[in-house]
Order: sequence, then structure tokens, then C-alpha cells
Amino acid sequence: MVGASNATWRVGVLFSRSGVSGITETEHFLGTALAIEEINTAGGVLGRAIEPVCYDPAGDMDAYRGLARRMLAEDGVEVVFGCSLSASRKAVLSTMERHNGLLWYPSIYEGFEYSENVVYTGATLNQNVFALADFLLQEYGPRIFMVGSDYIYPRESNRVMRDLIESKGGTILGEVYAPLDADEDAHGRMVAEIRRAAPDAVFSTVVGRGAERLYRAYAAAGIDRTRCPIASLTLAEGQIRAIGPEHCTGHVLAAPYFGSLEDDENRRFVAAFRARFGPERPTSMWSETAYAQVHLFARALAEAGTLDAERLSAAALRQRYVAPEGELAFDGDTRHIWLTPGIGVARADGQFDLVWRARRPVRPDPYLAWSRFELNALEEGFAA
Repeated sequence: MVGASNATWRVGVLFSRSGVSGITETEHFLGTALAIEEINTAGGVLGRAIEPVCYDPAGDMDAYRGLARRMLAEDGVEVVFGCSLSASRKAVLSTMERHNGLLWYPSIYEGFEYSENVVYTGATLNQNVFALADFLLQEYGPRIFMVGSDYIYPRESNRVMRDLIESKGGTILGEVYAPLDADEDAHGRMVAEIRRAAPDAVFSTVVGRGAERLYRAYAAAGIDRTRCPIASLTLAEGQIRAIGPEHCTGHVLAAPYFGSLEDDENRRFVAAFRARFGPERPTSMWSETAYAQVHLFARALAEAGTLDAERLSAAALRQRYVAPEGELAFDGDTRHIWLTPGIGVARADGQFDLVWRARRPVRPDPYLAWSRFELNALEEGFAA
């Protein structure tokens, strides 16, 4: 069979366990590793174990590109689980297409992309930003300040958030960016700008180590987080652990998964994750999405019987899976996944109080082709 040795299914794992996005991508890596181990312990796929070929690009975009090429051209890999930042996905995209590989991409992103060589399993903007805009306006007020890291995902996400806030009668008081790995002084200046503007809430698309610096500077500035929180799409449990939960209480996250979800599948996942990686390691949307997509892949591989990108993709888009976050299914038109949006407020133990969740899974709209900006997402539940 194409892409498989006589004994195993070889797959690539391409996440940075060091560098600017090391915390987030380590969680991707651990979720991927746990799922592969579970599948192999249960007998593999069609009697063959999944064999991961793992590299650490250390946050370097040229390394992502070079390692993706090495996997596909030299290592006998046709499927890659990898990338988190949009910059890294863009870095490997042409390589995946040129070598007809299949990238399983587990991160939230800005949308406006389609490739027959990518399966997108993270949230699109209509599955997180839409509800968050309504929540901020209803719970905190109409005056919003935006900050971000200076690359494509934050700028596109902030553009959509601006359109949403302004279409609903709110005001964007300012929009400030810092380089992806800016120093503490840069984020201190960012917080000073926020203090001068005195908004009702802050929408942040600052990611990686920069986010850790931003949240610590915000806490040091003494801003009342119950009245003016930072709301984001990325501040998950693992990063809160790194920052310190005492610096994060009251901040807001919009995401499809929270470690505090009360359902049997999530309780099983949390227990398995802690047993494998230590009780101090929380689950998060980063580890859970990476974990879920490997199980979706295994189901697709069992149906297709091959790692060939076209045949495996077709099988993948037919799969349904009850993940720790809930039921997942693909939208065949976009190659993205139906997800159930939620909003949580960080608490002192590093977990989230879930304050809102959609009544049903939401269709992905990566091109914002049918989503209505005037729709109240909290009230309507994103009925398509």
C-alpha cells in the first residue's frame, strides 16, 4: 500500500516543542502522541501500528518547510500532523501540495484558505469570534481595545472582530501590535496603551511567549480583570499554568473545548492524559484537537486502507467521532469541521467556568460566506 511499510503506517508529526510557540505546540504533540499510543495499544489500524516520524522545527518557519520536505521526500511519509501558527501552515502548504501529502492541521486560524492537501480540524472565526463579540458587548460594554502579534492570524482575526463590534454599535478604541516574540518592554507599552484608553474589555490575539508577557504585565498594572478582562481565542489551560493562574483569573476564552467540560468522554480523556504525562499537566483545546484529529484519521484510514492523500481525504470527510469536546463531523464543501463553540472565564485553579455554550454544533464558515454579522450568536445559537 502506498505510504505504508509492511509492518506500520508511517506518519509525520511536525510540532515545535521549543521556540516562541513551544507551550501550545507541545500540547499539540502530547495530544497526538496519546492518540497514537491508544490506537496502537488497541491493535493499530487494519492490524498495523501507526509509526510516527517526529521533528521539532523550534518555531523556525524555514525549518517547518525543510522538515516537511524531508518527511515527504525522504522519510516515506504521506500524512503529517502538524503546525499551529498560520505562518507555519503557510510555510509547508506548497510542499504538501507539490508532494501530494496530506496535512492534518489542528489549530484555530483565520480562514480564507482551501487546499485539497489539508484537513482543517480547528475552529474558524465564525465558531469563536462571533459569540465572543456578543459576549463582550453584553457582559462588559461597547468600548473594546484590540492587541495582537504582528502576523496574518491576529490581523485577520482583529479585522473580523472590528467589523463585528462596529456592526453591533460598539467602538474599537485602539489596535496595537507587537512582533511575534517581542520583549517584555514591548508588552508593557501595550498595557500602557490599554490603560490610557480605559476600555470595557480587551480582545487579544497576542500568542506564544508574547501572550505570557502580556498577561503578566496586565496583572502587574493592577487593572481590574472582573471589569475589564482580556478576552482571547488562545489563552488555554496550559498557558495559564505557565503564566500563573493568579495572573489570569477573570480573563475570557472562546473555544470549543475546556478541560472542565462535564461529560464521560472528556473525563476519560483528562484521566488518560494525566496518567500518561503527569497530574500537573492540564488538557486544553490544543491537546484535545490534536488528539481528536488522530482518531478521525484512524477511522478514515481503516475505511480507505491507504495513506494516499486523495483517497484518505475522501474517507476522512465522511467520518464522525464523539470527541472529548463533543460530536465532530466534517463539512465536505470546505474540509473544515463542525464544532460546538463555548465561552469560559478563568478561575483560580487554572480551569475555566463555562459561562456559555452553543446548543448544537456549528457549521464552519471559513470564508464568511453565509454568516450574518448582525446575528446575535449567543441568542441564536448559530442556526445555519
